[in-house]
Amino acid sequence: MPTPLKVAVIGAGLCGLVAARELEREGHEVVVLEKSHRLGGVWVYDPRTESDLLGIDPDREIIHATIYKSLRTNSPRQIMGFSDYMLGGKVYGDPRMFPGHQEFLSYLEDFADAFGVTKLIRFNSEVTRVELLDSGNEFVVEWKKNGMSLTEVFDAVVVCNGHNSQPRAALDIPGILEWAKKQLHAHNYRVPEPFQDQVVVIIGNESSAHDISRELATVANEVHLSSRSPNVKGLKLENYNNVWQHAKIDRVFKDGTVKFQDEVPIKVDTIIHCTGYEFHFPFLKTNGIVTIDDKHVSPTYGSVFPPQLAPRLSFVGLFYKGMTFLPAELQSKWIARVLSGKISLPSETEMLCAVEQVYQEMKEKEIPKSDTHSLNFKMDYIDWLSDQLKIARPPQKFRDFYAHFIERYRKDNEGFREKFEEDVLLCDEIVAE
Repeated sequence: MPTPLKVAVIGAGLCGLVAARELEREGHEVVVLEKSHRLGGVWVYDPRTESDLLGIDPDREIIHATIYKSLRTNSPRQIMGFSDYMLGGKVYGDPRMFPGHQEFLSYLEDFADAFGVTKLIRFNSEVTRVELLDSGNEFVVEWKKNGMSLTEVFDAVVVCNGHNSQPRAALDIPGILEWAKKQLHAHNYRVPEPFQDQVVVIIGNESSAHDISRELATVANEVHLSSRSPNVKGLKLENYNNVWQHAKIDRVFKDGTVKFQDEVPIKVDTIIHCTGYEFHFPFLKTNGIVTIDDKHVSPTYGSVFPPQLAPRLSFVGLFYKGMTFLPAELQSKWIARVLSGKISLPSETEMLCAVEQVYQEMKEKEIPKSDTHSLNFKMDYIDWLSDQLKIARPPQKFRDFYAHFIERYRKDNEGFREKFEEDVLLCDEIVAE
């Protein structure tokens, strides 16, 4: 019988919690290192903001929290939760189909307590170094706690520190760094009141951009959404008297003027960058084996294992644009069972070849490098993980529910929550299991 391993899990957010649960189920000795005083990761609301509101100063005090006060989930509760502990059957005070962040945090706290994960967490422990020892079989992990630097040796490390804390600002816009007025990344947006009577430009076209624009419309004089999509043209949004959609920004000027493509310039008070985040693993020392370039963590077999360091180093949660719970759970099961010897990985050479094949196919299809870990709102990756685990793929009922939700999301990114809830109420035979 394989010897249980001593495993460090970095981060006590959604991915770290389920990774710890699955590792312990396989009999491993698990330590979860969490920089905050509580679990939940980015789902812990913090009213504080960073000293550098754009998030580009490496010496700024970093605030891990990235959610605004009114934030709601992007997914319906019917598909949220882990397979044996779904959110759908639980209510913590916010019964909406798309609940607020506090409901979700309560669920994570409940999950951690129910499965004994909370006791595995070392809070206020910020990891500063993860490095392979010369033996090649163990990692030294260093962290800061109460002003002290501590180290411990582990057989394996699972990186679960998330990818929503290092802002990715639109710094390629001409004049943006010289612009004299206020600008911030959505990472540092909390409440609408500071933008009372302002003219605000929001860069981005995903859920956070639409959520924040709708909220700002209640206090700002004007809100202007800017998208890089080639299909977007300047127009006033339906149901709003003070919100406009525009094409991308041509350039900005020091006096506060913003010029959109093929449009008359406007004077603006604030620019908000709803432009996503970078992968950020400053503690990871791999001598160049693992690199990060444009949201592309390479090489990673199945977006989980760096072949040269597998299975002792792994990642949970590099994926985005899709479901969160199910792929995180399946990745965690895969890692735990590989470490316990129940599942074998291909050889290092085979994994590297498989990774290169994926990258080559992306190049041929002209898929940008930044989409390496994107699920593209499909079930393909979840099916692939299920196959690695030799378990049944998600049932058709679940797939139909998810497909219907994604169809609504793509059709109406701004009001998808309300529209989808109406759809389900009208057609209640679509129920996720």
